[in-house]
Amino acid sequence: MRVTITDVGPRDGLQNEPETLPPSTRAELVDRLAAAGLPRIEAASFVNPQLVPQMAGAEDVAAAIDRRPGCVYAGLALNERGYERLRAAGLDEVHYAFGATESFQRRNANSSVEDGAAAAERIVARAHEDGMRATVTISVAFGCPFEGRVDPARVADLAERVVSADEIVLADTIGVARPTHVRRLVERVLILGPPVGVHLHNTRNTGFANAYAALEAGVELFDASAGGLGGCPYAPGATGNIATEDLVYLLEGEGAATGIDLDALIAVSRWLEGVLGRRLEGEVYRSGAWPPETMASAASSAISSSE
Repeated sequence: MRVTITDVGPRDGLQNEPETLPPSTRAELVDRLAAAGLPRIEAASFVNPQLVPQMAGAEDVAAAIDRRPGCVYAGLALNERGYERLRAAGLDEVHYAFGATESFQRRNANSSVEDGAAAAERIVARAHEDGMRATVTISVAFGCPFEGRVDPARVADLAERVVSADEIVLADTIGVARPTHVRRLVERVLILGPPVGVHLHNTRNTGFANAYAALEAGVELFDASAGGLGGCPYAPGATGNIATEDLVYLLEGEGAATGIDLDALIAVSRWLEGVLGRRLEGEVYRSGAWPPETMASAASSAISSSE
């Protein structure tokens, strides 16, 4: 089974950091991830820099990226103005997100859920007219920090509104989902037709169990963030995304092919740790992959010698 992992570290990972990294450093993170074999990277967020200063200079980030063939460079837009900026910056794919609850959508985009769904339909249509792929993410699909539990039927109805998208991603924005919850909602949305992905946070240490449940349910699209960085500035208590290297270790171990060089990805998170000057939330970048290639080679040689 082949799966696609989108690293959202340069966007979702950095937007909650207290320090605003310069566009050149954010572009370097994108380049390092691409060199590690990430097939898709969310490189920037085209939002109001006064509201999310960590994402200022999105156009500069896009211009500084050293494009690698085969890698898809995406950006986030929350409205049509953001889409216009993204398209002008020359990125490959638009990711649009809106909330499943009125309270979250109002705080995140200053609009209603209906407005968010309608904007999704318009942006998907415009992207397709422009020859660009469009992914729609439904935020707080499993739980909202302001309204609590979210009715799966409501999420399914919203997903049906945006079936014209190339992909629909269900986001556990505040990390409250459990595996059974994930499996059932994924199965409910998969029957609509478009590929379904998951965007998971490890706030309550269930992120990787949820990723495995999604895999079992048929998901082939996963968002993750190098080092486990991330959070949502409009969701109190929301901590990091699941770490990309931890997810690769899990999925590859379960027989899913990611096409990502895990050792190279670990090196990216170690570099990022130095840039940010603190320990990151991920585990595998500190412990290393297992078994190491040297151990595997030694074991293979020993078996060959005994035959």
